[in-house]
Amino acid sequence: MQSYNKIMLYFWLFAGFFILIGVSYMGITEGFSKWMTSYIFSALCFIMYFMRRYMMRRMEKHVAYLNEQKKKEEDSSI
Repeated sequence: MQSYNKIMLYFWLFAGFFILIGVSYMGITEGFSKWMTSYIFSALCFIMYFMRRYMMRRMEKHVAYLNEQKKKEEDSSI
């Protein structure tokens, strides 16, 4: 599951950059008035990247906390 999360994390980052570059190129060639709303998709990809990164770090801290609590329980029961 950890490798899947990392793959998806970087997928959103790369998708955001590719969409940003693609929309910028199309805006330059065809006019920004036509392509301005497509920047929303790039923003959504970056939001997904940062939310996923935040949740992964939060989950790592929570798992470490649970392991620490389990270790304290085992030490106190001995």
